Amino acid sequence: MGVNSVTLVGRAGRDPEVRYFESGSVVANLTMAVNRRSRDDEPDWFNLEIWGKQAQVAADYVKKGSLLGIIGSFKLDRWTDRNSGEERSKPVVRVDRLELLGSKRDNEAAAGNFGGGQASDEEIPF
Repeated sequence: MGVNSVTLVGRAGRDPEVRYFESGSVVANLTMAVNRRSRDDEPDWFNLEIWGKQAQVAADYVKKGSLLGIIGSFKLDRWTDRNSGEERSKPVVRVDRLELLGSKRDNEAAAGNFGGGQASDEEIPF
């Protein structure tokens, strides 16, 4: 028996990239920054892949800086680079459950939309 479970709480590193397919499926891809216990350490970054209704929620409500909680599983995407022909891979967390954390006001502030001003990348707290 094996266990492949990932639980993370962090902030969206960018707005989701959303793709719609003719079949009706939808996928959202984004990054997530998770702080370490020590403030001196750089955050860990994760690539997220979200499908279905959860992807539509991400498309509608997640913005750069939004506080998120996710439960999912780890997978390794593999492909051949078109230019070099080399094998490539990237770790991805396939999200099964997406939770929007914090208040709407917190998420708007983190996204730079609160108070009418646009926040720079340096102002996003992570």
